[in-house]
Amino acid sequence: MKIVYMGTPDFAVGPLEALIAAGHTVTAVVTQPDKAKGRSKKLIETPVKVCAMKYDIPVFQPVKIKAPEAVEILKSYEADIYVVAAFGQILSQEILDIPRYGCLCIHASLLPAYRGAAPINWAILNGEKETGVTIMQMDAGIDTGDMLLKAAVEIEEQDTDVSLFDKLEKAGSRLIVEALQKLEKGELVPIKQDDAQSSYARMLNKAMGEIDWNESAAVIDRKVRGLYSWPGAYTFYQGKMLKIWQAKPVLSAVQENSEKTPAEAACENETAQPGCVYQVTKDSVEICTGEGRLKLLEVQLEGKKRMAVKDFLLGCKMGKGEKLG
Repeated sequence: MKIVYMGTPDFAVGPLEALIAAGHTVTAVVTQPDKAKGRSKKLIETPVKVCAMKYDIPVFQPVKIKAPEAVEILKSYEADIYVVAAFGQILSQEILDIPRYGCLCIHASLLPAYRGAAPINWAILNGEKETGVTIMQMDAGIDTGDMLLKAAVEIEEQDTDVSLFDKLEKAGSRLIVEALQKLEKGELVPIKQDDAQSSYARMLNKAMGEIDWNESAAVIDRKVRGLYSWPGAYTFYQGKMLKIWQAKPVLSAVQENSEKTPAEAACENETAQPGCVYQVTKDSVEICTGEGRLKLLEVQLEGKKRMAVKDFLLGCKMGKGEKLG
């Protein structure tokens, strides 16, 4: 089939390469404009643009995809279908109607759950055990179109948004190739979404990364993993931001159903408040939370490099009872 492919981040690269490998003709790639980054303000090309250039595919980078001049350019490309994966702009009905088979979207959730901009992050933040990929026939709504194919992916205890992103990229790559095979054979069966079962994965913001130590260790751990790539989970220590890269919930003595030590009792009786250092070993620091403790394993103090806690403790003598946040 002849395809116009729309996508921007790394998540969209795998499916693009899978479509090319399957023998489809990608007549154009549409991606977000290059962005200036760093102090030098050097323009950085999107991952999908880099991939398209590798295959000598024409690239179109509209600031506003719904602008009349952008729509006319889209109409100039030969296409049986548009395939969309994390493109980053909303398509108008006029655009959806251009190709004869419409537009298929590779969405990183099991719709109708987690419609919206950040489904991978919110699946982890909310403690889901499973997520997945849905191939959807796009309509003018936000992830509200008919579902065509699904593939479930397990969320493991150690998964971050980055590792889950990689799993879902692979699943999406397989699924979009299968979807086009079935489409050509007339075997796709659209299924309406049940709006009553829907949830919305709103955009992330930097303030979400600040840790509230009154929350449970499990919730904070999910924040560390779910916001791993951006904005990251952080707290404050001695007036400086302390970013938490890796941590692990630890059961309290009560949860373990074992006898409490005096120190444990002090922690759980709020002599030590949430956010207080409960225990320091040579390679970890345990922090009291609203429920249980969080063992810090990898951190980054403001102005310093990211490092394992055992290395952090060589230069920073964090002591029991000190308060974070």
